Amino acid sequence: MKQVPKLTLDDARLMMAAAEQKAREIGVDMDIAIVDDGGNLLMFQRMDNARITSITIAIDKAFTAGAARKSTRDYGAVSGPGQPAFGINSSIQGRFMIFAGGLPVYVDGQPVGGIGCSSGSPDQDEEVARAGLEALMAALK
Repeated sequence: MKQVPKLTLDDARLMMAAAEQKAREIGVDMDIAIVDDGGNLLMFQRMDNARITSITIAIDKAFTAGAARKSTRDYGAVSGPGQPAFGINSSIQGRFMIFAGGLPVYVDGQPVGGIGCSSGSPDQDEEVARAGLEALMAALK
C-alpha cells in the first residue's frame, strides 16, 4: 500500500497566514482558498475589501491547481487557440481556471493540494499564493 502525505488543517492555517500577510504587504485584500489533493476545500478567507466576485475564482484556482496538479498560469500558456489544451477552461462546468493565481502543493514529490488567490492582478494573485506555498515548504524543512 502506498502512503502519501496529506495537508492538515494546521498546514492550511500556516499557508493562509502567510498568504494574508503577503496580501497586506502588497496592499491588496484577497480571496484565498486552500484545497486538498482532490480539490476539496480545506480553508477559505475573504479579506475585508476583497472582491465578492473573486470568491469563486479563488476557490476554482485552488481546485484547478490542486486537482490537476499544475499551476493555473501554466494552463493558461497552453489553452489559447491552436494550443494543446484549447477550451479546457470550459471543462468541469467552467471551474477550470487558466489565469495566474493558483499553485499546486507538493510534499516530497507527492501532490497534496493547491492554493488559489484572487482580487488583484494575476501576478499579485500568484505572488500571494506563492507566499502561502513557501511558508509551508519552510515549515517542513
